[in-house]
Amino acid sequence: MEAAIAVLGLLFLLFVVAGVFVTVKAVQLTKRGVDRTVAQARRTVEDTGLRARQLAKPGVPGELAQLRLSLRTSMRATQEALRSGAADDVSLGEALGLFDRLSAHGHALDDELRRLEREPDRATTAARLPEMRERLERITRSAESLRWAARDRQRKFADDDLAALSDQIDVESGALRHWTRASGDAEGVTESGSAEGADRSAGAGPGARPSAASGPGAEQPQAISAPDPRGRSSWERSPSWQKAPGAGRAN
Repeated sequence: MEAAIAVLGLLFLLFVVAGVFVTVKAVQLTKRGVDRTVAQARRTVEDTGLRARQLAKPGVPGELAQLRLSLRTSMRATQEALRSGAADDVSLGEALGLFDRLSAHGHALDDELRRLEREPDRATTAARLPEMRERLERITRSAESLRWAARDRQRKFADDDLAALSDQIDVESGALRHWTRASGDAEGVTESGSAEGADRSAGAGPGARPSAASGPGAEQPQAISAPDPRGRSSWERSPSWQKAPGAGRAN
């Protein structure tokens, strides 16, 4: 009785621990989903604000907004291309590591551009713009290089797979059309059988002498039937050239 109570208590404890574990995992997944949704909404709001400032504020503020928007768009596109490709190609792991290092420089530049947007001294900000633009071009050029390399790699693999698939389909198509060759062989056998029958008919004219093998005790060959549609004549499937009953008896 005590052993049964101990087993029941242990099972109850295991169920409680499993329930707590599942609950914690569910909370973490929910929190992660909420954080992802909030980050996406914040990013959308910031991009919309940058586009609005780019159009509504000409001059230095508009150019700063355009630089930030260009940086964010390029980095986001490269990140999506690398992560989507890394799910099927493990060789992109090193490229992702390089992109993470590049992202650190991109975030630093974005933060500096954000501070310049709040800078009241527009003359100093305008003087810093060429340097910011040069840094932006270097970062986006590197990001584009990684992005297009990953896309070219995926396209190359897709082309190779398509070529192999096309070869397999050609082989299978040839195998499916094998009936055309078999039909041609059957027609050839039929034509050859008809030609032999015509030759035998032509030789047996009104003045033809009967064969020496003809007679009461001679072997009588069975009549040759027309070939079957599969290209084999009937004698290939049945005993042929059998002796007539009583042919082997002595007089």
